[in-house]
Amino acid sequence: MSVLKVIELLANSTVSWEDASQKAITKASKSLKNIKSVYIKDQSAAVVEGKISEYRVTLKVTFELE
Repeated sequence: MSVLKVIELLANSTVSWEDASQKAITKASKSLKNIKSVYIKDQSAAVVEGKISEYRVTLKVTFELE
């Protein structure tokens, strides 16, 4: 029987929402094993002087407990 856990992560990037998402998964993979999926819950951006300065994502990460 598998037991899965879901956690919520926040990440940011100056490049893109995809880069922010990848940064979150790369960092989480260092301490979490068996990551099975990621759900992008929310995307937002910070704006400075009429330009996007930072992309932000909220992710739900699912992993299997050992």
